[in-house]
Amino acid sequence: MTNKPTAIVIGAGIGGIATAARLARNGFDVTVLEKNSQPGGRCNQIVREGHRFDIGPTLFLMPEVWEETFASLGEKMSDHLDLRRIDPTYKVHFDDGLQLQLTSDIGKMQTQLELVDKSAFTGFLAYLAEGAKHYKISLEKFVGRNFFNIFEYFSLTNLPLIFQLKALDKHYRNTGRFFKDERLKAAFTFQNMYLGLSPYDAPATYSLLQYTELAEGVWYPIGGMYAGIQALVRVAEKLGVKFVFNSPVSRIRAANGKVQNVETADGKTWQADIFVGNADLPYIYKELLPKNSEAEKLDKKLYTCSTIMFYWGVKKEYPQIAHHNVFLAGDYKASFDQIFDDHSLPDQPSFYIHAPSRTDVQAAPVGQDTLYVLVPVGHLNEETKQDWDAMVNRARQTIFERLEKEMGISDLEDQIKFEIVYTPNDWKEQFNLQKGAAFGLSHNFWQVGYLRPQNRHAELKNLYFSGASTHPGTGLPIVLLSARLTTERILKENKALQPASLKFAPAAGD
Repeated sequence: MTNKPTAIVIGAGIGGIATAARLARNGFDVTVLEKNSQPGGRCNQIVREGHRFDIGPTLFLMPEVWEETFASLGEKMSDHLDLRRIDPTYKVHFDDGLQLQLTSDIGKMQTQLELVDKSAFTGFLAYLAEGAKHYKISLEKFVGRNFFNIFEYFSLTNLPLIFQLKALDKHYRNTGRFFKDERLKAAFTFQNMYLGLSPYDAPATYSLLQYTELAEGVWYPIGGMYAGIQALVRVAEKLGVKFVFNSPVSRIRAANGKVQNVETADGKTWQADIFVGNADLPYIYKELLPKNSEAEKLDKKLYTCSTIMFYWGVKKEYPQIAHHNVFLAGDYKASFDQIFDDHSLPDQPSFYIHAPSRTDVQAAPVGQDTLYVLVPVGHLNEETKQDWDAMVNRARQTIFERLEKEMGISDLEDQIKFEIVYTPNDWKEQFNLQKGAAFGLSHNFWQVGYLRPQNRHAELKNLYFSGASTHPGTGLPIVLLSARLTTERILKENKALQPASLKFAPAAGD
């Protein structure tokens, strides 16, 4: 028996792991119930025949957020992760043959940009300066804090900042203030796809993405992104967190304004003082909670796109493929319209290739290659006929054709030892992502900050959420912030549960 307050976390995605570890650090007895056989959620891995693939995220961004997470758990990130900076961050390919290497080397950027447009470098510097401002304001005033009511969010202090962040302007349109060439506008907006957004709909605030990449760097942990998951699990277990795998939660039982217990698929009942949902928030409302009106409201919200994924074990190495490679469609706008309006694969798909063995030789057998290919597509839509087999075949053929045309790679299809494919149906079935939307709920003006689903249930006062579809949003470092904010809220609102020595001391401004 223990006198510690107890917590159940539903889901061992990175948000669930980090929240569990933070609660354990603050005196809770924590158990994590995970549907799958290993932790990580979308940030998982596949290992086959000596080839190691990250399943989802491949970019290690905002290292200071990771460092704060480890520090809050009494650890140093450098003791757990061996980070390597990737620079150039990407090799960007356009269908007309233009190539750009996005790099933090300002001189090299100047040379490349001025070959495209003599005025582009001046615009680039101004664009980065705006991105730096957006990053600082967003992190300090909006992303890195909880909002407990709408008046805090739309306060007299915040309203001018919302306009400074250009939250009501569109990213692609705003980029036209800095670049004339359409290809350069594309090169500095495609990063919106990390959030599953179209740059034609995303707020101009997201120029902060390019700033973080070029100023703070794109990094890669040796062992892959999954090394970050493994490190956090080790720390959580050291703090006493118990992980129970192959245990999908099938029901959340509630009464008298509180969650009473949760039931797993094997019929076992789990009780606790506090419950944290790290499964996709719309899924929790629709499938786990008693029937509620919020589930229908969530279903009508905007969702991010999905992806077709190819994981290829290849018999030979292709050195012309860099660590990160982006191939942009010729008709850039039409490609996004077909993804977000038609919920389909564009006629001219863009795609991204990750070749981790360029940095981590253990990611592939000697002389062979591990290739991860991401093709953005629409999410599942019952009103649209979606032939995923046909779309997978067309996406695959597009990749082969562009690699042959632009890199001279003509034999890749023959050199593939094995192929693993994910479609939106896989994202839905394996990770319980509503509509198969790979990045969760979208991030337009009406679905961020206090307007995004809150990290505590409005009626069930002991049910909290952490993850991509609650505040502050999607992306690994942002979900780590979600874990911090959710933990702070739990500790603030449940002081009676905590031992006197662990009473939560609110940060300045709370």
